[in-house]
Amino acid sequence: MPHAVAHHAALDLRLIAAARGIRVLALSSWPARVQREFLDAALAGRVVLPRVAYPRHDFAQARREFDAIAAAADPAHPLGAYLIESARHWAVAAQLLESLGTAAAGAHARALYGDPDDALPGGELTARDAARHFIGIADELDRALLAPEEQVEISATALQLWLQAELDAFFGGRIVQVALDPELIAKAAAGAYRIRLRAGAAYSDYDRHQLLQHEALVHSLTALNGREQPVLGSLAMSSPRITAVQEGLATFAEQITGNIDIERLKRIGLRIEAVALAQDGADFVEVYRYFLDAGQTAAESFASAQRVFRGVPVEGGAAFTKDTVYLRGLVDVHTFFRRALAAGRLRLCRLLFAGKMTLEDVERFEPLFDDGTLAPPRWLPPWVARANGLAGMLAFSLFANRIRLDRLPPAG
Repeated sequence: MPHAVAHHAALDLRLIAAARGIRVLALSSWPARVQREFLDAALAGRVVLPRVAYPRHDFAQARREFDAIAAAADPAHPLGAYLIESARHWAVAAQLLESLGTAAAGAHARALYGDPDDALPGGELTARDAARHFIGIADELDRALLAPEEQVEISATALQLWLQAELDAFFGGRIVQVALDPELIAKAAAGAYRIRLRAGAAYSDYDRHQLLQHEALVHSLTALNGREQPVLGSLAMSSPRITAVQEGLATFAEQITGNIDIERLKRIGLRIEAVALAQDGADFVEVYRYFLDAGQTAAESFASAQRVFRGVPVEGGAAFTKDTVYLRGLVDVHTFFRRALAAGRLRLCRLLFAGKMTLEDVERFEPLFDDGTLAPPRWLPPWVARANGLAGMLAFSLFANRIRLDRLPPAG
């Protein structure tokens, strides 16, 4: 192993050890008890701000280690540049967790995930502009357009059995476990070896396929491929630095497989708008009612509002901004795939699944994949593995983006 690679591999092991306890989503999320108490009170006509207590965290030692790793890494080496950026983001994540329950956590969240008014890649439109666009389109559409099967509820147990069978067939055995979790507020959460579904939740047919593509065949799959890496094990970790690309890639997977619907885009848009409302001073109850007025159930509205207020004061003025990355990441990943096709470099799209990395990482890592320092992905989603099909979908996307709809002849 070359000296530079060995040096950075050792630093990567230190990074993994230092970051092990820094679990932003797990430590900032609320217990299910808070949801039950809030909804029970709301049912009785008492809608009051929830009370959430966060434990105190001290990651000073980890932050010092991150600083030492960044100082020891070579910024001119692809592995060194990756480690420097990763260490700095982990340090901000540690600061966020140390400030849970305060407005400072919202400032750290903005540093990690961005803001609703950040510009989308390649233009002047912001994530909030895109959110309002999708909300408006969804509100204009007639729900009668939904097919009958799209309106049938699927129980969490039925979804668990279906998803488990799909994953067992894909991986050739029981590698990823699908479990029901009564304490989960979100509808789903994915790790390398386990996907949790909220027990008692009702899912739609779109939810079923979206969870397969989004949670299983992106989030879990990239974590598993990252664990296969011989010298860069941190590619299996959900670093805050890779959140935008991970969520963008997962949402792109929904889109390119035909498993995204306008209601899904509306939900993403509502969350972005809610983040902006909270930052502008709206409290938890006001944001909860915003989701209710948008057509969500009481349980869905609580879960959506919780995403906005996890880790920050429920009185308003700050927000957990992670939900702003979905549309920004989707545009970024979509652009990356189109450019890779135009440049004859679709291979980069496959290598993006070799672990959890940014778009910049996969380009600068390409020589390391070539010389065997990094391993290619062991598993690929079917839509990526089929190169001709992927190229065809992207080629149409390139063509469609050049068409001005107002220049087309009228239908019929």
